[in-house]
Amino acid sequence: MKSIFQKKTYSEQVAEYIRRQILNGRFEPGTPVKELVVAEELGISRAPVREAMQTLVREGLIDAAPQKRKVVRSMTALQIRNSYFAGGVLEAAAVAQVIDSFTEEDLAALQDVIDSMKFIAETSGNVSEMAPLDTAFHDILFSRVENELLIDICKKFCQGISKYLLFKHWIKLFPAEKVYLRHKIVLDAVRRGDPAEVELVIRQHYEESGKKMARFGSDR
Repeated sequence: MKSIFQKKTYSEQVAEYIRRQILNGRFEPGTPVKELVVAEELGISRAPVREAMQTLVREGLIDAAPQKRKVVRSMTALQIRNSYFAGGVLEAAAVAQVIDSFTEEDLAALQDVIDSMKFIAETSGNVSEMAPLDTAFHDILFSRVENELLIDICKKFCQGISKYLLFKHWIKLFPAEKVYLRHKIVLDAVRRGDPAEVELVIRQHYEESGKKMARFGSDR
């Protein structure tokens, strides 16, 4: 079978392929992901698939089970709550620490995201359309944080859960209007520039999501 990939980007594209399978529900939490099956589907050798799997393990999307089996990560309610709590604490502290570094351009970029969220809320009401906006919003908040390790940890704690593992549930947590308003509250705090308020608001933002997402833990 002829490969559908360009050789120089095999592992990255394989990782993205598996992420899409997780996102669209083909690979549910707890589902085994077999190197040979993925390699045959894509018409490539097992080596780039193995490398992609290692990337996804580091991202927290795949668990390396006993006997070296790889399965899509499955999380209990407590693990989900703890992940959102930890991610919220870290992001809140990081953003609060650099709040004085935010420029008018940063605030304008955040406002653009908020305006787009509001437009969706007032038109289609489709929360799935807000997913990339949610990611963009938090990326802008992180843009002044110079600790790349902290940023990677935060994204592993929460984005993998909301945007991949439990995306079908994430889009039903809040109506579109609520999604818009929750992010507007964060932006309003950032505009006021009080580090203590920013830290509190961001933590609450994550804790509220974590409590709701915990309902979809593997032990519920």
